[in-house]
Amino acid sequence: MQAWQVHENGEPSEVMRLAEVERPTPGDGQVLLRVRAANINFPDALLCRGQYQVRPPLPFTPGVEICGETADGRRVIANPALPYGGFAEYALADARALLPVPEALDDAEAAALHIGYQTGWFGLHRRARLEAGETLLVHAAAGGVGSAAVQLGKAAGARVIGVVGGADKAAVARELGCDVVVDRRSEDVIAAVKEATGGRGADVIYDPVGGEAYAQSAKLVAFEGRIVVVGFAGGSIPSPALNHALVKNYSILGLHWGLYATKNPKLILRCHEELTELAARGAIKPLVSERVPLGEAAGAVQKVADGRSTGRIAVVMEGAA
Repeated sequence: MQAWQVHENGEPSEVMRLAEVERPTPGDGQVLLRVRAANINFPDALLCRGQYQVRPPLPFTPGVEICGETADGRRVIANPALPYGGFAEYALADARALLPVPEALDDAEAAALHIGYQTGWFGLHRRARLEAGETLLVHAAAGGVGSAAVQLGKAAGARVIGVVGGADKAAVARELGCDVVVDRRSEDVIAAVKEATGGRGADVIYDPVGGEAYAQSAKLVAFEGRIVVVGFAGGSIPSPALNHALVKNYSILGLHWGLYATKNPKLILRCHEELTELAARGAIKPLVSERVPLGEAAGAVQKVADGRSTGRIAVVMEGAA
């Protein structure tokens, strides 16, 4: 089979190599899946760079989220078991963790449903307890993680403010349903959000960026607001001033979605059932901005790593739905 492999750490476009390799053999509790589509996530770039919390042995195949096909023809969503990731014709996955693909989604959309939307659901509902009528601010609202949070926020009845970088991404955020869009490249984010909220700020802030975005969040969070820390795509990990959280009465909530797979896996299934229902009625639909063949995966991962993408880029195999 064909698979992209990383033999040394570095930038994806430099270290990912397409090779002919043997199909992986499933271990105990694993299943071999034919990959129909693989979604590109920022962690795939971190894996290539050797900067992710999981460091598979070299060489490995990146690709942490797929729509696959079982031996009996069922379409499933899975997180491949590294080092046999999803940027390949076949991947391995935990048989107990397979999830059925919602009928409303094609292969590329299904591949993009799992990590981003589960993270958004857990962040907004399990951690922040977002309520209808509240104001939700989403950093990087046109990106893969942010776009999922925007859709989930709207589905929950929140007023959504999207912060983006650039006019093209601002247009995407509006199409996603953001009630207010702030372009950080041409606007003062703090002034714009305060104006949009009458000086009150946002009840819930969803931050997958870190760095300057977090500094803005601390200034924009409302009384008894909640900042959900999802990641640090901006490359800088902030050091929050806890005295500021104390005097302003807000909460800083961390979210490591992957922990639920071992700590409370039933919640992942419950979340998927809710996501399936939302997809069925059209309340959520993964924004797949590009679909590329397997041979173009390395360049696509680099595009995501460089922050030049909107929504999701999916690697789609021949014959995919």
